Amino acid sequence: MSKKDKPKKILYAVDYKPKRKSPALLDFANHLNRTKPGSKMSITYDDPEYYVMENIVTDEMAKLGMFLKIRTPQSAQDIAPLCGKTVEETEKLLWDLAYVGCCITNTIDGVNKYWTEIWVPGIMEMINNNKELTAKHPEITIAFDAYGKKKGELAPGILPMGVSPMRVIPIESAIKSDTHHASYEEISHYLNQHTIFSVSDCSCRTVREKMGEGCGHLKEDMCIQMGHGAEYYIKTGRARQITREEAFEIIKKAEENGLMHDIPNLDGEGKTHAICNCCGCGCLAIRNAIMYRNPDFSRSNYVSTIDEQKCVACGECVENCPTNALRLGQKICSSTPIPEEKTVKTARDHRWGPEDWNPEYRTNRKVVVKTGTSPCKANCPAHIGVQGYIKLAAQGKYREALELIKLENPFPAVCGHVCPRYCEQGCSRLGLDEAVAVDDIKKFIAEQDLNSEHRYVPKKKRDYHDKKIAIIGGGPAGLSCAYYLAVDNYDVTVFEKENSLGGMLKFGIPSFRLEKKVLDSEIDVLKELGVKFKTGVEVGKDVSLDELRAQGFKAFYLAIGAQKGRRLGIEGEEAKGVITGVDFLKEENLNETKSLSGKVIVIGGGNVAVDVARMAVRAGGEAVSMFCLEKREEMPALPEEIHEAESEGIKIENSWGPKRILAKNGKVSAVEFKKCVSVFDKDGKFSPVYDENDTITVECSFVISSIGQAIDLGSILEGSACEINRNQTVKADPVTYQSAQKDIFVGGDVLTGPKFAIDAIAQGKEGAISIHRFVHPGQSLVFGRNKRDYKPLDRENLELAGFDRLPRQRAEAPSGEEGKKTFRDLRKTLTAEQVKFETERCLKCGAVKVDEYMCIGCGMCTTRCRFDAISLKRVYDAHPSTLKKIKGVVIRNMVKREGKILLNKIFKPSYKQP
Repeated sequence: MSKKDKPKKILYAVDYKPKRKSPALLDFANHLNRTKPGSKMSITYDDPEYYVMENIVTDEMAKLGMFLKIRTPQSAQDIAPLCGKTVEETEKLLWDLAYVGCCITNTIDGVNKYWTEIWVPGIMEMINNNKELTAKHPEITIAFDAYGKKKGELAPGILPMGVSPMRVIPIESAIKSDTHHASYEEISHYLNQHTIFSVSDCSCRTVREKMGEGCGHLKEDMCIQMGHGAEYYIKTGRARQITREEAFEIIKKAEENGLMHDIPNLDGEGKTHAICNCCGCGCLAIRNAIMYRNPDFSRSNYVSTIDEQKCVACGECVENCPTNALRLGQKICSSTPIPEEKTVKTARDHRWGPEDWNPEYRTNRKVVVKTGTSPCKANCPAHIGVQGYIKLAAQGKYREALELIKLENPFPAVCGHVCPRYCEQGCSRLGLDEAVAVDDIKKFIAEQDLNSEHRYVPKKKRDYHDKKIAIIGGGPAGLSCAYYLAVDNYDVTVFEKENSLGGMLKFGIPSFRLEKKVLDSEIDVLKELGVKFKTGVEVGKDVSLDELRAQGFKAFYLAIGAQKGRRLGIEGEEAKGVITGVDFLKEENLNETKSLSGKVIVIGGGNVAVDVARMAVRAGGEAVSMFCLEKREEMPALPEEIHEAESEGIKIENSWGPKRILAKNGKVSAVEFKKCVSVFDKDGKFSPVYDENDTITVECSFVISSIGQAIDLGSILEGSACEINRNQTVKADPVTYQSAQKDIFVGGDVLTGPKFAIDAIAQGKEGAISIHRFVHPGQSLVFGRNKRDYKPLDRENLELAGFDRLPRQRAEAPSGEEGKKTFRDLRKTLTAEQVKFETERCLKCGAVKVDEYMCIGCGMCTTRCRFDAISLKRVYDAHPSTLKKIKGVVIRNMVKREGKILLNKIFKPSYKQP
């Protein structure tokens, strides 16, 4: 087998075999590559440099292209005598080469001049930015991806810092205060240097999209060309011309949307012809830093540094770091020292191979160090930056605190009233006295907005108003999904079968816990964002999914909740006066009537059962008792909920299960209970055991069963491919929430079974992320996605001896006797003074940790920090080079590296990557 025919395996690249084998085109590929055909480094038919041109460059074009020179402009008049063609024929072939992307053309002194470029950044991008060609020839995008991987294998340790073909330029606001920064490190320097600008789609994200590997960062109008680059892109139809002011606006928009800046780096110090606005999960240049763990290829001269005293572990910088160099960790002291996690083995002084790479970098991002971080952040299903909003509240910055909360939870006022307080259950302060009153602080912050003349409405980040999304169900999951899609300016319509919005927040939670005006006020923000609502419409009955598809809806978020009560399944359940808790709460929430009388028995021991019992007191029950299977300490209801019930005179009877319901003349008269010996088996699964001989009979006028909720799918999914579980929940991917019917996503109780509002709210945001990706072509639902697998620190390993004990602040609460007389919520909110005292109790136990080696100094983290806790520090002084000088620079670096590798072999240090 000849050298030309011998295949070269590129790891992790698509195995593409060209059908056309043209010696003329192969010669042209080697000419562009500046290699001699048949030599060790020469291009073969199986190389991406060949097959990127396989179907777009004819033999005639290739033969003429042999006379082009790299970065040396020539005219048709210059080349025609060399190739034996007329000037007109030569001009046409040169234009054809420029149009497909194999050379650049500019008008210089009134004459069209042509020259070639390096492969990347250059020819590969130019070919991929030809929309007509990439639409017809998928091998073009395959080739660009494969070329990057081919060079990515070779680059670690070879190219010294600062001289790679592409280099990160810091976000300018991150280095303004650094008096040592150079002009070549400023984006404005390049924009002010040129007079002609254009903007095109991002070529890297075009590749990702065409390969079905998009990360949700879209490609449109994101990469800026300048000078000769702009002239070429405009002339060949790859880009539209823009002004300098528009270029600055694009830079600003990119930064707001989590994109950093990368420039072609071989034009000379302080010179470039393009600015790419990149993401770590899509950019093929930044891939060198992450996949091949070779950040020297991309890095600027800066590294992120953390001021731990200011850091509040909100996680915004972590989730936006393109290279995963930032993770949340612990700030508070530990009894046992916590090892630092950082990269120690690098390509600078070691042989580097596949065992050192991170090929799954787009799906294995970590947000937390192995030893964990703030429990409040980790335990919250929505992973709100609790430490952050507590600090802002302490400073009286209530609007800023609300903004931080609403990044993860659009309904802080609602949650301030009904949240189960997962954040407090793991609070580090529990090792000292009581948990910080996180939920009460959040409630106070939210109330400042509710009472404000001008409500906080988030700024829209993007504009996808041409894409229609249907949300089925107006409860917490559906409304949360609608909110986050609306922030991206999607055309969102919520379909709700009831006549008002809120789902179980409105119909399942009593007003004495959550006033309806609070809920409605937070829903009003969605209306201001442009969300449309169609109430009294039952999807599956009044309109089908297929009819909605015909109306242009591109995706559906199914969040209908668990809106039915579960039956007891015992004798006598059909008697008059036996009601499900869900039906009872709905009726009373709508009408607030005295519908009960006499003795009332509530069956169940969860939070909903407590709500039912307390509502029964207000609805006329003269003596209300709760009977549940669980022992007191096993009851699923929160301790504070149980306390409130008992303060209102409700009697709780533990370890009893209903055996049968007795009736007289068709009306309930009593319930016979049997003793529950145990509720769970040895594996902790629900498996109650009864003593059938130990029974009691309790007289009553009404029985309200509150043993759980059921899902009624109706006809919504009729004819769909969705798979349904035995409990009527819909099967969906645990990360993306996509069902078997690809355009249907699922969230809330219909996915998980009955849970809390905050769980549904968190799923709503994740559903919005998936839908955003789904409705755009070529986007993966998982690549570049933060899985948010936060882990709490070990509370048992904290050193708390130096902290003072401080009493928890408590809002004024009504007595049970007061509360049970009204359907209104009489509970007060903390005062501003109490909030200030309470925020001082926070131990500030989390902080960001930086892996300085993996940080490429882009500055994205600084744009996300509200606390001035993260900044860029100039730790390197690597200057750009030029194409002519790079060979010598590389050789010198390789010699130095070999010396370092030899020293490492002699001393044989052992390394363990984090």
